[in-house]
Amino acid sequence: MYIRKSTRVYKGKSYTNHLLVESILTPKGPRQRVICSLGNLEPAPREDWLALAHKLESSLRGQPSLEAFDGATAAFVEKARRGGRRRGSEATGHEDSILAIDTSRVETEEHREAGPVHAGHQMWQQLELDAILRCAGLSERACHLSEAMVLNRLIFPLSEHAMPDWMRRTAMADILGEDLQELNDTDLFRNMDKLYPNRERIEKALAEREKDLFNLDDTVYLYDLTSTYFEGQAKLNPQAKRGYSRDKRPDCKQVVVGLVLDRDGFAKAHEVFDGNRQDRGTVEEMLEALEKRTGKKPGTTVIVDRGMAYEENLQQIRARHYHYIVAGQQAERNPWLTTLKKKTAGRKSSGSHRPGILIRRNRGCGSSGNSRARKSTFCASVKGAKRRIEPSGQPMKRGCWEIWRGCGRESRRGG
Repeated sequence: MYIRKSTRVYKGKSYTNHLLVESILTPKGPRQRVICSLGNLEPAPREDWLALAHKLESSLRGQPSLEAFDGATAAFVEKARRGGRRRGSEATGHEDSILAIDTSRVETEEHREAGPVHAGHQMWQQLELDAILRCAGLSERACHLSEAMVLNRLIFPLSEHAMPDWMRRTAMADILGEDLQELNDTDLFRNMDKLYPNRERIEKALAEREKDLFNLDDTVYLYDLTSTYFEGQAKLNPQAKRGYSRDKRPDCKQVVVGLVLDRDGFAKAHEVFDGNRQDRGTVEEMLEALEKRTGKKPGTTVIVDRGMAYEENLQQIRARHYHYIVAGQQAERNPWLTTLKKKTAGRKSSGSHRPGILIRRNRGCGSSGNSRARKSTFCASVKGAKRRIEPSGQPMKRGCWEIWRGCGRESRRGG
């Protein structure tokens, strides 16, 4: 329902009236039906009309608000009900069955959170994940537990130990038709053991479904690594080893996790490596895993950080006919930084344009001479940097672009 403004001129004088209107479907197509006249709503702002229409529609459909209406709104509700009865409105046929409820005396028990879980369940069905997991050999209960764990990560992330209690506080059991009263963390850990050996089949099928559903672009992939550590000896995990700890816990064993995303942020592949594995030693294996999931697509651009920008890594990427964007090593950047410093020497204006970098400085004007506010905004254009740096005598390799993030830092020092 909505409110429509109507203007009529009678004996040279203009009269404004506002009508409550609903759209109905007839054999001749959609038509508009007037429920009642609300009179002149002006000078009330137009933004309030939609809210009023929603309140009137809810009341006509037997869903009165728990909050009491003000005098004007209550009058509009009564007028709409009378108008609806005259026109045979379906919503007011059960008006006599509406009961007034004292909300202060209402008590609830074993209530469940249903909204977010229901929305997540619809997303799960759109992705057809149940069919994907069944094709991977998982049972119906394993599919249900997997869905419950995924929705927990999306809605209210918890550990596997606390996850069963959260599931029992939601409508998960009702939606899935599964008894979760006796569920514990051991069941969830065992379910994860069933998922991991089938990750390649699951990720491949999911990538195809996401590409069709969201029309994803598969020309750019971003690859990076992280690590997670274990408290204790972790003797039963052969991949748990001591290595470079991103969590600042070199005393603990860890595993390294590699993840590939597309340009839209959708995960395409992941692998778990030994905890002492160097970043540069994972590129070849990760490229193979990516091709198994998405197929080989020459011309794809792979983006990695400088921990995987060694010549052997770039050769591995080129061998598969991929392009790449990397952050160069410091030793590779130094010759270019020297050239840039020579070309930009003497430029100290408040706004100066340097190869691929735009630097702006704002100096404070306070009473104290030491109160200076310096801001540097860097606008790095990869194509512009490539075009400006090449004439320096060291042409860049074809099929790839090198990004030197240290240029900005050295240029600021020089300026």
